[in-house]
Amino acid sequence: MIDSWKNFLQSQGAAIEDGTVLHYGDAAAERSATDGTIVADLSQLGVIAFRGDDTTAFLQGQLTNDVRALHADGAQWNGYCSPKGRLLGNFLMWRQGEDYCLQLSGDIAAGVLKRLSMFIMRAKVQARDASDESVRLVVAGKQAQAAVAAAMGAVPEAAMHTCAGAAGQVIRLGDDKFVLSLAPERAVAVWQILCESATPVGAPVWDWLRLNAGIPMIVAATQEQFVPQMVNLEVIGGVSFQKGCYPGQEIVARSQYLGKLKRRMFLAHVDAEAAPGDSLYSADLAGQVTGTVVNAAPAPAGGFDVLAVAQVESANTQTLHLKAADGAALTLKPLPYALPA
Repeated sequence: MIDSWKNFLQSQGAAIEDGTVLHYGDAAAERSATDGTIVADLSQLGVIAFRGDDTTAFLQGQLTNDVRALHADGAQWNGYCSPKGRLLGNFLMWRQGEDYCLQLSGDIAAGVLKRLSMFIMRAKVQARDASDESVRLVVAGKQAQAAVAAAMGAVPEAAMHTCAGAAGQVIRLGDDKFVLSLAPERAVAVWQILCESATPVGAPVWDWLRLNAGIPMIVAATQEQFVPQMVNLEVIGGVSFQKGCYPGQEIVARSQYLGKLKRRMFLAHVDAEAAPGDSLYSADLAGQVTGTVVNAAPAPAGGFDVLAVAQVESANTQTLHLKAADGAALTLKPLPYALPA
C-alpha cells in the first residue's frame, strides 16, 4: 500500500492490517451498507504489469483467455494454469497505456510474477510488480454509475469495457460495479467525490459482494487445486476454447469436452466462520473430502457466505458440512448465472 494513501485512509478512520483495510470503525454497519452504494480500497490485491513489443503474443501463450481479443478499451477475466491444468492464479485484466494489467490476490502476486517471468526468455517483454503504482478502488451499488461518472467524468457503456480519464482508468464489471485504477496524486480528490454518495467499507464487504456475484479469486490456500471450469471461470468468460496452446490447455479442453464435470463451484451460506482452503464433507462420501472453500466473507445477517467447489452429485443430493462430517451445515444459494447442464 502506498504510504501517502495509507495515511489518508487512516485519517478517514480506516483500520489497516498488512495492507488491507479491515473496516472504518463499525464492520457490522458496513456490511449493511451493501443495500446502498459502497466504495472500497483494493490495496490488498496485487497488480502485475507487462509491456513490450511481444507482450500480446507472450500472454496469449500463457493465459487461459484470448489476449489477442483484449482491445484497448476492453477488460476480461483470465487465468494462469500449471502444466496439470490447475489454476495458479486468476485475474481481472485490462490495458492501461502501454501496459497489460493483471489484478490478482496479493498473497500470490510475487510468485505468479516470478513464474511468468521465467518464460519471457528472449521475448521483448518487461514484467513488473505495479501494485503500488496506482490506487485502486471498487465502487458498487445502486448509485455506483452516477458516483463514478461524477468522480471520473465518464463511465464505460458496457460491462467488461474501460475508459480512460485524467485521473486514471475505469473498468466496468457489470451494471453496478466499477474498478478504478487511479494516479496516486488524484486518488484523494476522486475518493472525496465518491464518498458524497458512497459509504466507505473494508475489504471483507467487497469480498462478500464479489463472491455473491459468483466471481472466484484464487489465493495461496487454493493454488493448484482447481481446473478453471471447477470455479466456473469459463462461465464468466475467463477461458477461450478457440485460442492456441497455453500451460495446461489440453487438460482444460479435456475437462470441457470429455464427459460431465464432476466438480463445480457453488454459492452457499454457513453459520460458522469459514476460510479459503477449508474442507467440506457429505454423508455419501463417508469421511472423504467432498469439496473445498474457495472464498469466504462475513454475511450482513451473520455467519459467512462462501464460494465452494464440491462434487456436483453430493451438492445436489446431500448436505455439505464445513471442516468435518458433523460440522456446520451449508445452505446453498442461487448463483447469479446458470451453470452448464
